[in-house]
Order: sequence, then C-alpha cells, then structure tokens
Amino acid sequence: MENTNVVQGAESAFAKTEYDARVARAREGLAAAGLDVMIVTGPENIFYLTGQQTPGYYTFQALVLPVDGDPVFVVRQLEVFNFIANTFITGAAVYQDHEDPIAFLTKVIADKGWNGRRIAIDKRGWFLPIAVYEALQSALGAIGDAAGIVEKLRAIKSPAEIEKLERAASYVDAGMAAGLQALRAGASENDLVAAMMGTAIAAGSEYMGMEPLVSSGPRSGVPHGTWKRRRLEAGDPAFLEMAACHDRYHAALMRSAWIGTPPAEAVEMMKVCQEALAVALDTIRPGVTCEAPHLAAQAVIDRAGYTDAFRKRLGYSVGISFAPDWGEGAILGLNKGVLNELQPGMSFHLPPALRVYGRFTVGVSETIVVTDTGCRALGTIDRALRVVD
Repeated sequence: MENTNVVQGAESAFAKTEYDARVARAREGLAAAGLDVMIVTGPENIFYLTGQQTPGYYTFQALVLPVDGDPVFVVRQLEVFNFIANTFITGAAVYQDHEDPIAFLTKVIADKGWNGRRIAIDKRGWFLPIAVYEALQSALGAIGDAAGIVEKLRAIKSPAEIEKLERAASYVDAGMAAGLQALRAGASENDLVAAMMGTAIAAGSEYMGMEPLVSSGPRSGVPHGTWKRRRLEAGDPAFLEMAACHDRYHAALMRSAWIGTPPAEAVEMMKVCQEALAVALDTIRPGVTCEAPHLAAQAVIDRAGYTDAFRKRLGYSVGISFAPDWGEGAILGLNKGVLNELQPGMSFHLPPALRVYGRFTVGVSETIVVTDTGCRALGTIDRALRVVD
C-alpha cells in the first residue's frame, strides 16, 4: 500500500534492535519446543514482539512467526497505518471488513507453504475465542499450544522496559497524591477518581488496562468496588487503587484513608498490612521462589488473626497490559505453590489488603523490580493510613 505520510516505526516504543532480539529469543523457544510456526493473537505478546499497539485489538490480528523466514502480520485494513507507525515490519497481510479474517489467515499460511508444519497458537491468551480456535483447527488440523513461550520472555524486563515502568510509576504517584489530596467530607468517589485519572494523564499516562478501584464507606468492604457517585461522610473509610501506563507498561499503587478518627480495628489491620508488605519486600531477592514472599506475608497476617480476611495471592507480575487488566498475573503470581525462582528484572505489584466485608478495607501496595540483591520499590507515596480531619 502506497504511503507517503506515515513514517515506519515513528511511534514505536523501542528501537528495532530490541524487537529483533525478542523475536530471536522467541524463535529459540519455538525450536526448543519442537514447533515450526507460532500464531500469536494476544495483544500483549504481539506488542512485545513487534511494537504494534491499538485499542482496536477487539478485531482480529495475528503475528505468524516461523522459526525460519520472515514473519507475517495479519491485520485489518483500518489498522494498517497504525501498524506502520508502531512497528518496523515492512509488509502485512491486510484483510477487509467484508472478509473472514480466519479464512484469510489460513490462506496466508497455505500460501507460505506452512500447511502440515508443526503449528502452535497462544491458547491461554485473553483474546482467542473458542470459535476462532475451532475454525483454525478445522482448517489446519492439530494445533499445538505455544502459551508460555513469549510470556517467559516477558517475565524478565530489560533495562529499557524498567525505564518505562519507572515512568508509569511516576504517573501513579502523581495520580494517587491527587486522589488523597481530594479526600474530604462531601467529596464524591467520582471526585477522587477524576483527580486521580486527570492528574495521572496530565503527568503523561496513556489509557490504562483497567479502571481505578475507588470506593468509600461500607462499599469499600467489597473487593474490586469501583466509584459510584457516593459522597464521603465523617467517619468513612476510603480505598484507592490505580495504575498508570507508559508505552503499555503499567505500574500500580494502593492506599487507604479515613475521614476522621479511624476505629482501633482498622488501625490495627492497617499495621498488619504494612508489616506484611515490609516482610514480603525483605524476602524478595534472586533465587527465592515466588511463593516465599507470599508465605512470609501470610505468616504475619495469620499471627495477627486475620487469615479469613486475606484469601488471595500476595501479588502478580506487571508490565505490558491491555484491558481488561493492568497486571500480568497470568505470567507469574506471588502465591503458595508457585515455585518459579525470582530473577533480576522481574517486576510485581504487591497489594496486601484486609477487609471486614461490607464495612471497610485497608491496604497498601508497591510496584517493585527485583534487583541483583533484593528489590526496589518504584513508588514514593507514604504508606501510612491517610487520616483526613
């Protein structure tokens, strides 16, 4: 397609050499798994390998990556110039809106002579509908599972990726500081979120993979509550959690507050959350398992008698994300039974929170990067329970 205005790779998040190295490592993973061709449909994996990003990932797109030879990117016509701007791939297989993209993909594979080769797809991604998988299976025969090949690479961030996480964390700090500053009796949950998102975006954030989790009063005692116009009153708890994004890399942060004097129970639970987070951070270092910081935090919570108030993993990997999530929880979790060893460059969000269901939640979190000797928190906001007079 003739193009005289959109510059190849002009909006790419990284240099071409970064993507070339990622593709080379992915091909090594394919070869080690005994595969010839990988069909990549997850937007996070596509972004990691090519730089392509679009909010239009609700329509079909796929990177077809062979162990040898040039990859092919199957893309909707409307996304072609977006694709040119974001990637260094000079050619794409473009389908029109009246065409069946799966039939189009299978023809591309046939034209490349890949029929009958050992083909796999990222089966465990968010965006592979059953109907699409069944159509591909019908056309291509048995399809292997390539899940984990790219994700394993994404788990360890390069210095360039860590820089983007740091930028995202600075946006989160700005947004959270604004939300905490907006706390007062009479303010609505919407006021808090407007301050948080507006400030984070003004600081530099792009669109986030998930909305902020902000609730107050008894609503804050229900996990994953979102803002709903409620106005804060004297004596109310407030729960604030958000993420921000730089070049699709996300950092997240959780803080808690109270309008007026908090009850002793909430103060004690918040102390336990802070201690659990501190112990977990002290546990994180290369070579320990992903379950170790979770077990350390859980022991603090159990000793305090709050086991029933903490029925979740301690944390999850963060990095590249598109909606519906701001995390990479499907890559790695900090949880009991996860025996993967921590390595320098891994990044996580750790949000220990305790709840009296239907009354209040208190919690505190950090986004961290594993270093050569321990870990480094990327946020700067005070972890104390914010008390607003």
